[in-house]
Order: sequence, then C-alpha cells, then structure tokens
Amino acid sequence: MYQNRQAIALGSLGLLVVVLFAFILMAFWAWPRYNVYKQELNGRAALKEAEWSKQILIEEAKAREQAALMQAKAKVTLAEAEGKAKIARAKAEGQADIERAKAAAEANRIIGASLKNNEEYLRYVWIKGLQDGKGERIYIPTEAGLPILEAGKAKQ
Repeated sequence: MYQNRQAIALGSLGLLVVVLFAFILMAFWAWPRYNVYKQELNGRAALKEAEWSKQILIEEAKAREQAALMQAKAKVTLAEAEGKAKIARAKAEGQADIERAKAAAEANRIIGASLKNNEEYLRYVWIKGLQDGKGERIYIPTEAGLPILEAGKAKQ
C-alpha cells in the first residue's frame, strides 16, 4: 500500500509537472498572440479616437462657419436697418425744414402786409436802429441813388 501511495504520489507529481510544463508551453505560445491581439485592439481604439477627433474638428469648423455666416447676416441686417432709419430721419428733417420754411414765408407775408402803407412805423424802426448803432458807418442814398461816401467819418 505504501508503494501504491508512492506511485500515486509520483504519478500525481509527474502529472503536475507535465501539466505545468504544458501550461508554460501554452503561455509561451499564447503570450505573443495576446500581445498582437492587444495591440490590434489598441490600434482600433486609437483609430476610433482619431475618427471621433476628426468628426469633432469638422463639426467645430461647421459651427464656426455658421456662426460667422450668422454674424455677417446680422451685420447686413443692422446696416440695412440703420440705412432705413437714416433715410426716415432725413425725410422727417426735410419735411420739418419744409414746414419751417412755410411758417417763415407766412410770417414774412404777414409782416410784409402789415408794413405796407405804414411809413411811420418803418421810420420808427429805422431811427431805433440808428440809436442802437455802435459807431458804424451808415450810407444814406441821395436823389441820384448814390450814397454820400465818407461824409462825416465816424470817429474811430
């Protein structure tokens, strides 16, 4: 029985050595293939990452292009609106000038009508103007329509 146990132990030890040796051989055979497989997976992952990076760059470029286009459109729209506002303002100012001119013409007509056949008032205004003068030269027309030049020069 003792020999039987020894034979079993020896057989078990031999089997263990054979299994261990087979495992080592299998590891030497599988390890390079595993490295190749691992590198292939790493390569695929790097390729996918590069593709995604490329897609991201493309999308970012499209977004920048669209933003630039939208900004350009906004600038054009703003310029058009400013141009229309300037035109409207110019028209309003022109209309206001026309209305002021009409009012001034009406005032002149009224003043002109009130001054017709009103020699006394005109003479009064003329005398007031002479009194308010500050040493200016005044040329008075004579019968021939020519002014008396330098008559009684004003003291300077």
